[in-house]
Parts: sequence; C-alpha cells; structure tokens
Amino acid sequence: MPPTPPARHLSGRHYGLDWLRIGAFALLILYHATLVFVPGHWVIKWPETNPALLVPLAFLTPWRLPLLFAVSGFATRRLLMRSPSLHDFVRGRSKRLLVPLGFGLLVLLVPELWVRAKLAGDPLSLPQYWLHEYWLPDPRYGLGFPAWEHLWFVLYLWVYTMLLALLIAARGSAWVQARVEALTAERRILWLPIALLAAARLSLMFVVPEQHGLFTDWSGHVQYASFLLFGFALGGSPLLWQRIAAHWRVGAPVALLCGCVVAWVEHAYPGSNVPPHAVAAAERAAQVAMAWSMLLILLHVADRWFDRDARWRATLAEAVFPAYLIHHPVIVVTAWTILPLGLSAEAGFAVVVATTIAACTGFYLLARAIPLLRPVAGLGVLPPTPPRHRIVPAE
Repeated sequence: MPPTPPARHLSGRHYGLDWLRIGAFALLILYHATLVFVPGHWVIKWPETNPALLVPLAFLTPWRLPLLFAVSGFATRRLLMRSPSLHDFVRGRSKRLLVPLGFGLLVLLVPELWVRAKLAGDPLSLPQYWLHEYWLPDPRYGLGFPAWEHLWFVLYLWVYTMLLALLIAARGSAWVQARVEALTAERRILWLPIALLAAARLSLMFVVPEQHGLFTDWSGHVQYASFLLFGFALGGSPLLWQRIAAHWRVGAPVALLCGCVVAWVEHAYPGSNVPPHAVAAAERAAQVAMAWSMLLILLHVADRWFDRDARWRATLAEAVFPAYLIHHPVIVVTAWTILPLGLSAEAGFAVVVATTIAACTGFYLLARAIPLLRPVAGLGVLPPTPPRHRIVPAE
C-alpha cells in the first residue's frame, strides 16, 4: 500500500494542481482555436477545414471540463478552509465570480455576439449593436440577451458553489467528504463513480436535450457538479490521494480504450450526422469513463511530479482566470477579422493562437496594474501597502 500522503494535502497550496489548471487552460485555447478549422457547428468557420483534427479533439473533449470543475472544487475547499466563516466564504466567492461574470456580459461578450450577428446579416456597427440590439432578448440577428457563451462555466461554478455552501451549512464539510470517501472506497474509486455518472447521463440523454443553460443542462449538471464535489472532498482528504496513488494506473488503458470509442464515433458521424441511439449511448458512457479515468491519472501526475514551485507558477496561476474571460471573444473576433485575407488554414490558426495569447497577456497585465480593473478581471484585491516610516537621523 502506498504511504500516507504528507500533511500538505490538508493545508497550504498544492502546486501540482496549479500546474494542472495552467495546463488545462493552455489546452483550452488550442481547443477553441481548433474549432474554427474543423467541420461541424461553431461560432465561426474557416473556409478550409480539416476533418483529421476531429480525432485529437475527441480525445480532449470528454475530460477537459470535468478536470476544470474538479480543480475548481479543490480550490473551493482550500478557500473555505482559509475563510473566517461560511458567510465570508460565500461573500468572497460571489464577488470573485459574479463581478467578472457581469463585466463579461456587459463588455467582453459584445464583440463576439456582434460577429455572430454580422454573420447572420446584421448591418449595424459595433457601437450601434451594443446600444440598440445587444440587450434584446429576441433580436432579429444573432443571439438574445443574455447569451452566456463560454461564461456559462463561471455561472455554473457560482451556482454549484452556492448550493454546496447550503449543504455545508446543513451538514458540514466533513459530512460531504465522508460521503465521497465512502463512494470511492478502495477499488470502487475505479468503477463506481463511472457507473453512477454513466447511469445518470444515459437516463437523461433521451429525456432532456443536451444543451447549455442553467435550467436545461441537466445532464451537464449531474456530471460537472459531481466532479466539483470530488475535488472539494479531495481538498481535505489524504485518504483520497492515497487511493488515487494506488489505483491510477488502471485508468490509463480505460482512458485509451474509451478515447478510441469517442474518436471513432466522431469520425464515423462527423458534423451534424446523428448516430443511432445505441452508438450515442455507448459514446456517452465512454465519455464518462474517460473523464473519470483521465482525472485520476492527471491528479496523480500533478501530485507526484509537479507539486513544486517555480518562478512563473504564481503569475501563470493568477493569469488563468482573466485569460479565460477574454480568450473566447478574441478567438472569434480575430478569426472573423482575418477571414478576408485569404490565409491558409495553417497560417490562420497561427495568427488566431498568437493573437489570443497576446490579448490574454495584455488583459492580465493591464488588470493587474490597475486596481479598479482587478475585480472585473477576477483578480483579488491587493493587500494594503504598509506605511513607510521615515528614518530621522540622530542629532
């Protein structure tokens, strides 16, 4: 049996989870940029698409969002541990999530939604669109307000956090952790979460549509909230880390096999082609199994080999949330702007990725430097600078 993990899992910062979050966001930029250049429906499409890129996307799709919710759950537990009270925790998380969400709806998403409207034939300029059409619930062109776009993740995270706070107020963090530990006891950590999540997803997939929306995405809620709960329990449980260390290797062949199933379905039924019910059900089950298996693998890798600090770790970790807020509109607007240039798909991809990285970097540096911008970019308030005492020389 692996040795009991050290006490650092109960307090302090887990650098490995920081690196995992940083890496997940880097993949997210590449993922969303690639969506411009593959067949299928997305906000904007390049004239020349490459179906071969659907395969690597298929290997990323099942686990990228569950990973982000699990890491967010871990961070939620650590923030709760550091908060003086549950009330302070709720207030702090609401400010940290709702202020950027509001700023995103009021400002950041406007250019992206304007591009959507322009692609649908809207003649208005960006200022005209923002003043007269963006706020309409049912506009003639494009999507109605509020169109959350990629900010649905922030909305879901806040709602899950508030529901979790209610559960903690009623039963306590230890109760939540004990339930998760019971469901993942010994080798059950390999199969029981997969079985429960797959059963829930399959029972819902033919009953309710799978679409983003706080009151429509029930299949997503079951999966994402479950991964957040697991991450929350992991933030205070050396026992869960021990189980991951003992059983993570089994996840590798499971993840590979399930990834092949998902990739085959994407290849066999590209774009808007709908697979038969049995194939669709097998794909959903494979997605769940791959998501859970990859989570165990990545958590162990982060804990075993990346739980160490480095010069740029703190800066990159702080930059992730501001960069998340802005990256999606930048990708859409950049792709739309360079479409008339007639670039090859390779050159277009390079321009989109480079511009997105530059914009994310600039937005973070600007928000970090200007105190008024820090809250809207999801950055914490700077601690007050201690007064500098003037030293008076002795007479």
